[in-house]
Amino acid sequence: MENVVVGSDGKPRCAWAGIESDLLYQRYHDEEWGRPVAGERELFERLSLEAFQSGLSWITILRKRESFREAFANFEPAAVARFGPADVDRLMANAGIVRNLMKINATIGNAKAILALPDGVTLGSLLHGHAPAPRPAGSPVPAKTAESTALAKELKKRGFAFVGPTTAYAMMQAVGLANDHQPGCWVAETLAADPV
Repeated sequence: MENVVVGSDGKPRCAWAGIESDLLYQRYHDEEWGRPVAGERELFERLSLEAFQSGLSWITILRKRESFREAFANFEPAAVARFGPADVDRLMANAGIVRNLMKINATIGNAKAILALPDGVTLGSLLHGHAPAPRPAGSPVPAKTAESTALAKELKKRGFAFVGPTTAYAMMQAVGLANDHQPGCWVAETLAADPV
């Protein structure tokens, strides 16, 4: 059970660095990660945060999440798609978020890409159309898969940016398309007992 650690509340969780003593991290792991997410706004938020996380630790992004929501109009795609140069300047001056011009521009561009999807196609349908097969319990957690590579290619074809195969797979994990909770983790047991 080296893939789990016991948290401050006595529950075994996936062995993410620092999770055993960080309540915010524990709540995210327990209540969100690997659980189904629906809605374009919610999926756009997850996609954006995964892109901002690239090269950083997830806890850094999680601690800035409320600032990200405030800075990016609660990740409403239509609102973010209207952001212009003054908004980019505002975001680059905002110490509450990750100030990376490429990631900021990608987030604005991705909002526009969502709005440009043809009728009947949504970010959710694109994600679900590339859902991976369940991974055998206990097998190594990949950084990317054939499905995440195909999803990244599809998203890029549709005008999305900063969505490589690794970011695509991290999003699949975050929104419950890939259940990578480790054996022995109490959430893994809960999800196995009550699959959606």
